[in-house]
Amino acid sequence: MTKVSVVTPAGKGGADVELPGEIFGAKVNIPLIHQVVVAQEAAARQGTHATKTRGDVRGGGKKPYRQKGTGRARQGSLRAPQYAGGGTVHGPVPRSYVQRTPKKMKAAALRGALSDRASHGRVVVVSAFVEGGEPSTREATTVLRTAVGEAGARLRRPVLVVVNAEDTVTQRSLRNVPRVRVLASGQLNTYDVLACDHVVFTQAALAEFVARSGGGELVTVDKPAKKATKAGKAAGTEEPAVKPASKAKAKTDAGDTGEDDAKPAKATASRARKPATASATEPARDEAAGEAPQGVAQRSSGTSGKAASSDSAEQKEGQE
Repeated sequence: MTKVSVVTPAGKGGADVELPGEIFGAKVNIPLIHQVVVAQEAAARQGTHATKTRGDVRGGGKKPYRQKGTGRARQGSLRAPQYAGGGTVHGPVPRSYVQRTPKKMKAAALRGALSDRASHGRVVVVSAFVEGGEPSTREATTVLRTAVGEAGARLRRPVLVVVNAEDTVTQRSLRNVPRVRVLASGQLNTYDVLACDHVVFTQAALAEFVARSGGGELVTVDKPAKKATKAGKAAGTEEPAVKPASKAKAKTDAGDTGEDDAKPAKATASRARKPATASATEPARDEAAGEAPQGVAQRSSGTSGKAASSDSAEQKEGQE
Protein backbone atom coordinates (compact mmCIF):
# COMPACT_ATOMS: atom_id res chain seq x y z
CA MET A 1 0.00 0.00 0.00
CA THR A 2 1.43 3.36 -1.10
CA LYS A 3 1.06 6.57 0.90
CA VAL A 4 0.64 9.90 -0.91
CA SER A 5 0.76 13.30 0.77
CA VAL A 6 -2.27 15.49 0.12
CA VAL A 7 -1.37 18.90 -1.36
CA THR A 8 -3.40 21.84 -0.03
CA PRO A 9 -4.08 25.17 -1.78
CA ALA A 10 -1.56 26.74 0.60
CA GLY A 11 1.16 24.63 -1.02
CA LYS A 12 1.89 22.46 2.05
CA GLY A 13 1.44 18.77 2.53
CA GLY A 14 -1.49 17.93 4.76
CA ALA A 15 -2.62 14.43 5.68
CA ASP A 16 -1.41 11.23 4.03
CA VAL A 17 -3.71 9.10 1.89
CA GLU A 18 -3.17 5.37 1.52
CA LEU A 19 -3.68 4.21 -2.06
CA PRO A 20 -5.31 0.74 -2.14
CA GLY A 21 -2.99 -1.94 -3.43
CA GLU A 22 -5.83 -3.62 -5.37
CA ILE A 23 -6.05 -0.57 -7.66
CA PHE A 24 -2.67 1.18 -7.51
CA GLY A 25 -0.48 -1.88 -6.91
CA ALA A 26 -1.81 -4.33 -9.50
CA LYS A 27 0.22 -6.21 -12.09
CA VAL A 28 0.81 -4.36 -15.37
CA ASN A 29 -0.34 -6.45 -18.34
CA ILE A 30 0.97 -4.63 -21.44
CA PRO A 31 -0.82 -6.77 -24.12
CA LEU A 32 -4.10 -6.31 -22.29
CA ILE A 33 -3.57 -2.55 -22.05
CA HIS A 34 -2.73 -2.41 -25.79
CA GLN A 35 -5.87 -4.31 -26.72
CA VAL A 36 -8.08 -2.07 -24.59
CA VAL A 37 -6.49 1.12 -25.95
CA VAL A 38 -6.92 -0.02 -29.56
CA ALA A 39 -10.55 -0.89 -28.88
CA GLN A 40 -11.11 2.49 -27.23
CA GLU A 41 -9.60 4.38 -30.17
CA ALA A 42 -11.59 2.26 -32.62
CA ALA A 43 -14.82 2.96 -30.78
CA ALA A 44 -14.10 6.69 -31.11
CA ARG A 45 -14.25 6.48 -34.91
CA GLN A 46 -17.51 7.63 -36.43
CA GLY A 47 -17.40 5.23 -39.37
CA THR A 48 -19.28 7.64 -41.68
CA HIS A 49 -16.68 7.58 -44.49
CA ALA A 50 -18.02 6.74 -47.96
CA THR A 51 -17.13 7.10 -51.71
CA LYS A 52 -19.14 7.12 -54.92
CA THR A 53 -19.03 4.25 -57.36
CA ARG A 54 -19.57 4.71 -61.10
CA GLY A 55 -23.28 4.33 -60.58
CA ASP A 56 -23.36 7.19 -58.04
CA VAL A 57 -21.42 9.76 -60.10
CA ARG A 58 -23.58 12.19 -62.07
CA GLY A 59 -23.41 11.84 -65.87
CA GLY A 60 -21.85 9.17 -68.06
CA GLY A 61 -25.09 7.91 -69.50
CA LYS A 62 -24.00 8.22 -73.14
CA LYS A 63 -21.53 5.85 -74.79
CA PRO A 64 -18.34 7.83 -75.59
CA TYR A 65 -17.90 6.41 -79.07
CA ARG A 66 -19.02 3.49 -81.10
CA GLN A 67 -18.24 -0.05 -80.19
CA LYS A 68 -16.19 -1.05 -83.26
CA GLY A 69 -14.08 0.44 -86.00
CA THR A 70 -12.07 2.97 -83.97
CA GLY A 71 -9.10 0.81 -83.04
CA ARG A 72 -9.51 1.72 -79.44
CA ALA A 73 -10.78 -0.25 -76.51
CA ARG A 74 -14.49 -0.32 -76.11
CA GLN A 75 -15.98 2.04 -73.50
CA GLY A 76 -19.46 2.33 -72.15
CA SER A 77 -19.28 5.43 -69.90
CA LEU A 78 -17.03 8.37 -69.14
CA ARG A 79 -17.74 7.86 -65.42
CA ALA A 80 -15.85 4.57 -65.35
CA PRO A 81 -13.04 4.29 -62.77
CA GLN A 82 -10.29 4.70 -65.39
CA TYR A 83 -11.53 8.14 -66.35
CA ALA A 84 -10.88 11.34 -64.44
CA GLY A 85 -14.03 12.29 -62.60
CA GLY A 86 -15.22 8.72 -62.61
CA GLY A 87 -16.27 6.54 -59.74
CA THR A 88 -14.08 4.84 -57.11
CA VAL A 89 -13.55 1.11 -56.97
CA HIS A 90 -13.63 -0.70 -53.59
CA GLY A 91 -13.75 2.54 -51.63
CA PRO A 92 -14.66 2.80 -47.93
CA VAL A 93 -18.27 2.42 -46.94
CA PRO A 94 -19.99 3.44 -43.69
CA ARG A 95 -19.48 0.87 -40.95
CA SER A 96 -18.93 0.52 -37.20
CA TYR A 97 -15.45 -0.07 -35.77
CA VAL A 98 -16.64 -1.05 -32.31
CA GLN A 99 -14.76 -3.99 -30.77
CA ARG A 100 -16.20 -6.14 -28.06
CA THR A 101 -14.28 -5.56 -24.81
CA PRO A 102 -15.59 -7.06 -21.55
CA LYS A 103 -15.87 -4.85 -18.49
CA LYS A 104 -13.35 -6.93 -16.56
CA MET A 105 -10.74 -6.35 -19.26
CA LYS A 106 -11.32 -2.59 -19.14
CA ALA A 107 -11.10 -2.53 -15.35
CA ALA A 108 -7.90 -4.61 -15.32
CA ALA A 109 -6.28 -2.39 -17.95
CA LEU A 110 -7.19 0.75 -15.98
CA ARG A 111 -5.74 -0.74 -12.79
CA GLY A 112 -2.55 -1.59 -14.65
CA ALA A 113 -2.21 1.93 -16.07
CA LEU A 114 -2.79 3.54 -12.66
CA SER A 115 -0.34 1.12 -11.03
CA ASP A 116 2.31 2.08 -13.59
CA ARG A 117 1.86 5.78 -12.83
CA ALA A 118 1.85 5.14 -9.08
CA SER A 119 5.03 3.05 -9.23
CA HIS A 120 6.84 6.03 -10.80
CA GLY A 121 5.43 8.50 -8.25
CA ARG A 122 3.14 10.25 -10.72
CA VAL A 123 -0.14 9.93 -8.82
CA VAL A 124 -0.91 13.06 -6.78
CA VAL A 125 -3.82 13.91 -4.47
CA VAL A 126 -5.01 17.50 -3.94
CA SER A 127 -7.48 18.57 -1.27
CA ALA A 128 -8.88 21.37 -3.49
CA PHE A 129 -7.68 23.54 -6.35
CA VAL A 130 -9.65 26.68 -5.52
CA GLU A 131 -10.70 28.02 -2.14
CA GLY A 132 -14.15 29.52 -2.32
CA GLY A 133 -16.99 29.23 -4.78
CA GLU A 134 -15.56 31.35 -7.61
CA PRO A 135 -13.45 29.80 -10.41
CA SER A 136 -9.85 31.00 -10.58
CA THR A 137 -7.50 29.75 -13.26
CA ARG A 138 -4.50 31.38 -11.59
CA GLU A 139 -5.02 29.67 -8.22
CA ALA A 140 -5.82 26.32 -9.78
CA THR A 141 -2.74 26.46 -12.03
CA THR A 142 -0.51 27.36 -9.10
CA VAL A 143 -1.74 24.39 -7.07
CA LEU A 144 -1.37 22.10 -10.09
CA ARG A 145 2.23 23.19 -10.74
CA THR A 146 3.06 22.61 -7.07
CA ALA A 147 1.49 19.16 -7.16
CA VAL A 148 3.37 17.92 -10.25
CA GLY A 149 6.60 19.74 -9.42
CA GLU A 150 6.67 22.17 -12.35
CA ALA A 151 8.58 25.39 -11.70
CA GLY A 152 7.77 27.17 -14.97
CA ALA A 153 4.72 29.23 -15.79
CA ARG A 154 3.50 26.61 -18.28
CA LEU A 155 3.29 22.86 -18.01
CA ARG A 156 5.81 21.02 -20.14
CA ARG A 157 4.07 17.64 -20.01
CA PRO A 158 0.35 16.73 -20.18
CA VAL A 159 -1.49 16.30 -16.87
CA LEU A 160 -4.75 14.50 -16.18
CA VAL A 161 -6.98 16.03 -13.48
CA VAL A 162 -9.75 13.84 -12.03
CA VAL A 163 -12.56 15.65 -10.19
CA ASN A 164 -16.13 15.03 -9.10
CA ALA A 165 -18.93 15.51 -11.58
CA GLU A 166 -20.41 18.17 -9.26
CA ASP A 167 -17.12 20.07 -8.94
CA THR A 168 -17.87 22.68 -11.60
CA VAL A 169 -15.53 25.25 -10.02
CA THR A 170 -12.43 23.16 -10.74
CA GLN A 171 -13.66 22.19 -14.19
CA ARG A 172 -14.21 25.82 -15.16
CA SER A 173 -10.87 26.84 -13.65
CA LEU A 174 -8.78 24.33 -15.62
CA ARG A 175 -10.71 23.81 -18.84
CA ASN A 176 -8.67 26.33 -20.85
CA VAL A 177 -5.21 25.48 -19.48
CA PRO A 178 -2.90 23.98 -22.15
CA ARG A 179 -1.80 20.35 -21.65
CA VAL A 180 -4.45 19.75 -18.97
CA ARG A 181 -7.26 17.21 -19.32
CA VAL A 182 -10.13 17.40 -16.84
CA LEU A 183 -12.27 14.30 -16.35
CA ALA A 184 -14.93 13.22 -13.91
CA SER A 185 -14.13 10.21 -11.75
CA GLY A 186 -16.72 8.14 -13.61
CA GLN A 187 -15.06 8.94 -16.98
CA LEU A 188 -11.56 7.82 -16.02
CA ASN A 189 -10.17 5.48 -18.70
CA THR A 190 -6.97 3.72 -19.70
CA TYR A 191 -6.16 5.85 -22.74
CA ASP A 192 -6.26 9.19 -20.92
CA VAL A 193 -4.12 7.81 -18.09
CA LEU A 194 -1.44 6.64 -20.54
CA ALA A 195 -1.65 9.82 -22.63
CA CYS A 196 -0.67 11.99 -19.61
CA ASP A 197 2.47 11.90 -17.50
CA HIS A 198 0.80 12.77 -14.18
CA VAL A 199 -2.60 11.87 -12.75
CA VAL A 200 -3.92 14.37 -10.18
CA PHE A 201 -6.94 13.39 -8.09
CA THR A 202 -8.96 15.60 -5.84
CA GLN A 203 -9.47 13.93 -2.47
CA ALA A 204 -13.24 13.63 -2.97
CA ALA A 205 -12.83 12.23 -6.51
CA LEU A 206 -10.30 9.64 -5.30
CA ALA A 207 -12.63 8.47 -2.53
CA GLU A 208 -15.49 8.17 -5.02
CA PHE A 209 -13.34 6.28 -7.55
CA VAL A 210 -12.00 3.86 -4.93
CA ALA A 211 -15.51 3.15 -3.65
CA ARG A 212 -16.78 2.55 -7.19
CA SER A 213 -13.86 0.26 -8.07
CA GLY A 214 -14.38 -1.98 -5.04
CA GLY A 215 -11.35 -0.80 -3.09
CA GLY A 216 -13.36 0.03 0.03
CA GLU A 217 -13.14 3.30 1.91
CA LEU A 218 -10.24 5.69 1.44
CA VAL A 219 -7.88 5.67 4.45
CA THR A 220 -6.55 9.07 5.53
CA VAL A 221 -3.77 9.50 8.10
CA ASP A 222 -3.74 12.91 9.82
CA LYS A 223 -0.42 14.43 10.86
CA PRO A 224 -1.10 18.00 12.07
CA ALA A 225 -1.99 16.81 15.62
CA LYS A 226 1.42 15.17 16.13
CA LYS A 227 3.25 18.20 14.79
CA ALA A 228 1.34 20.49 17.19
CA THR A 229 2.35 18.43 20.22
CA LYS A 230 5.97 18.44 19.16
CA ALA A 231 5.87 22.19 18.73
CA GLY A 232 4.29 22.56 22.14
CA LYS A 233 7.01 20.48 23.74
CA ALA A 234 9.71 22.48 22.00
CA ALA A 235 8.17 25.74 23.20
CA GLY A 236 7.89 24.41 26.75
CA THR A 237 4.18 25.02 27.09
CA GLU A 238 3.20 21.57 28.38
CA GLU A 239 5.49 21.26 31.44
CA PRO A 240 4.20 24.31 33.39
CA ALA A 241 0.67 23.00 32.97
CA VAL A 242 1.61 19.74 34.70
CA LYS A 243 3.83 21.00 37.52
CA PRO A 244 1.34 23.30 39.27
CA ALA A 245 -1.19 20.50 39.33
CA SER A 246 1.26 18.12 41.01
CA LYS A 247 2.25 20.81 43.50
CA ALA A 248 -1.35 21.55 44.31
CA LYS A 249 -2.06 17.87 44.79
CA ALA A 250 0.90 17.51 47.15
CA LYS A 251 -0.26 20.52 49.15
CA THR A 252 -3.80 19.27 49.44
CA ASP A 253 -2.59 15.82 50.57
CA ALA A 254 -0.33 17.31 53.21
CA GLY A 255 -2.93 19.86 54.30
CA ASP A 256 -0.58 22.82 53.75
CA THR A 257 -1.62 26.15 52.30
CA GLY A 258 1.71 27.77 51.41
CA GLU A 259 5.45 27.45 51.30
CA ASP A 260 5.86 29.30 54.64
CA ASP A 261 3.87 26.59 56.42
CA ALA A 262 6.17 23.88 55.07
CA LYS A 263 9.32 25.43 56.53
CA PRO A 264 8.30 25.20 60.23
CA ALA A 265 7.37 21.57 59.70
CA LYS A 266 10.94 20.87 58.59
CA ALA A 267 12.28 22.78 61.58
CA THR A 268 10.14 20.83 64.04
CA ALA A 269 11.24 17.62 62.44
CA SER A 270 14.88 18.55 62.92
CA ARG A 271 14.18 19.54 66.53
CA ALA A 272 12.46 16.29 67.19
CA ARG A 273 15.47 14.42 65.98
CA LYS A 274 17.92 16.25 68.33
CA PRO A 275 16.78 14.62 71.59
CA ALA A 276 17.22 11.22 70.00
CA THR A 277 20.82 12.02 69.15
CA ALA A 278 21.36 13.45 72.61
CA SER A 279 20.11 10.26 74.28
CA ALA A 280 22.40 8.28 72.06
CA THR A 281 25.39 10.30 73.24
CA GLU A 282 24.47 10.17 76.99
CA PRO A 283 26.20 6.81 77.70
CA ALA A 284 29.48 8.18 76.42
CA ARG A 285 29.14 11.25 78.62
CA ASP A 286 28.29 9.09 81.69
CA GLU A 287 31.35 6.93 81.15
CA ALA A 288 33.53 10.00 80.92
CA ALA A 289 32.07 11.23 84.24
CA GLY A 290 32.51 7.85 85.89
CA GLU A 291 28.84 6.97 85.94
CA ALA A 292 28.18 3.86 83.96
CA PRO A 293 24.81 3.21 82.49
CA GLN A 294 22.64 0.40 83.62
CA GLY A 295 23.87 -2.15 81.11
CA VAL A 296 27.50 -1.28 81.75
CA ALA A 297 26.97 -1.26 85.51
CA GLN A 298 25.90 -4.89 85.52
CA ARG A 299 29.03 -5.94 83.70
CA SER A 300 31.30 -3.89 86.02
CA SER A 301 29.65 -5.34 89.17
CA GLY A 302 31.15 -8.68 88.36
CA THR A 303 34.67 -7.27 88.26
CA SER A 304 34.18 -5.40 91.52
CA GLY A 305 33.01 -8.59 93.21
CA LYS A 306 36.12 -10.39 92.06
CA ALA A 307 38.34 -7.61 93.38
CA ALA A 308 36.57 -7.66 96.78
CA SER A 309 37.02 -11.43 97.14
CA SER A 310 40.73 -11.18 96.40
CA ASP A 311 41.19 -8.49 99.13
CA SER A 312 39.42 -10.63 101.76
CA ALA A 313 41.65 -13.61 100.94
CA GLU A 314 44.83 -11.53 101.50
CA GLN A 315 43.55 -10.30 104.91
CA LYS A 316 42.94 -13.88 106.11
CA GLU A 317 46.47 -14.95 105.13
CA GLY A 318 47.93 -11.99 107.04
CA GLN A 319 46.07 -12.91 110.23
CA GLU A 320 47.29 -16.45 110.09
